[in-house]
Amino acid sequence: MGVLSGYRVVDVSIAMAGPLAAMRLGDLGADVVKVEPPSGEWQRHAPAGGATGSVVNPSFLSLNRNKRSLAVDLKSPDGREVVHDLIRTGDVFLQNYRPGVAARLGLDYESVRAVNQRIVYVSISGYGEDGPYAQRPGQDLLLQAMSGAMYSVGREADPPLPAGTYAVDAITAYSAFEGALAALLHRERTGEGQKVTVNMLDAAIAVQMQELSVFTVGGVPQRRGSEAHGHTYIRAPYGVFETADGHLALAMPPLPALATALDLPALSGMDTDVDGHTRRDEITALVRARLPERTTEEWLARLHDADIWAGPVYSYADLLDDPQVRHNRSFVRYEHHTEGPVTTPGFPYGFSATPPEVRRGAPTTGEHSREILADLGYPADRIAALVDGKAVVAPCRA
Repeated sequence: MGVLSGYRVVDVSIAMAGPLAAMRLGDLGADVVKVEPPSGEWQRHAPAGGATGSVVNPSFLSLNRNKRSLAVDLKSPDGREVVHDLIRTGDVFLQNYRPGVAARLGLDYESVRAVNQRIVYVSISGYGEDGPYAQRPGQDLLLQAMSGAMYSVGREADPPLPAGTYAVDAITAYSAFEGALAALLHRERTGEGQKVTVNMLDAAIAVQMQELSVFTVGGVPQRRGSEAHGHTYIRAPYGVFETADGHLALAMPPLPALATALDLPALSGMDTDVDGHTRRDEITALVRARLPERTTEEWLARLHDADIWAGPVYSYADLLDDPQVRHNRSFVRYEHHTEGPVTTPGFPYGFSATPPEVRRGAPTTGEHSREILADLGYPADRIAALVDGKAVVAPCRA
């Protein structure tokens, strides 16, 4: 039994930010009902990286475990009635429609609250629910670009550089997850539901609290130099460096200690905090020229002995084989009824009394429609009529 066992989440979100937030609530034990259109949620048909499954693609698998699927036509009166009945039993309602869409479907906050006054209503948007950019598409790369973060890495001759992950989607998802938990706590104390709003732009700004404060309070602009550097506001050396047989990551070492570890006397007289910023390119060039002389393993042994922050640079294959990753059980493995053995990233938190678990894999479209309607008290003949009338989609019975 998870820490949120007994709570129900009605998830009508799509893509990554909303589904990831809902999945985390499911990982903690909540009954997450994924309400999707008869054709299935968009992410089912847009496999990330070109990877496909036999029925459920890996991208959808990664974002929708611990959920049940109710496939319903929200444009039909019968379909909307079903979802309103579901909302009456819910604790959290989560959506990331573009502004205006929820109202057209009768799923805006006022409509949902009229059905269930205790509901915690989480609304995710790209730029905010109103304002000059409200109708713009909230896509991860576009928000990374707008956030200013792309000018914090690389060289001055490089183009702006995006992150290697869907960083803004993930940050937004965790903001929504956090907001839902806080609002549930408020409701437990007061009995009052409320609306929680999260947008990708504010999430991308908030996660740069240090960098933006260096600019707004300290008045230091982003300065990319002629040498590749991992972050404009961090002193050198900081980044990934080539070795004789690969690469290693090196982060903010004291320059006198690094001078000894790398046998680079030119660094020994430098001031770590002053020269680390003002002579960044010079320091980086010296380190970059020295590290190809030995293997990654040799350098890491020296650097670790000197208590300098350094580490290997992994591919995904390396990551899965790492002993700490295996020790932490960072990935979960389970059997999916259509995809077979599944390995995906696991849970980023632990609980001594109520540990998270995979109770079910990502559902097929409408897999649980009949089950959910039965939970709501619908008699068998009414369920059959909804399925026959195509207001609800459910798999054929064997």
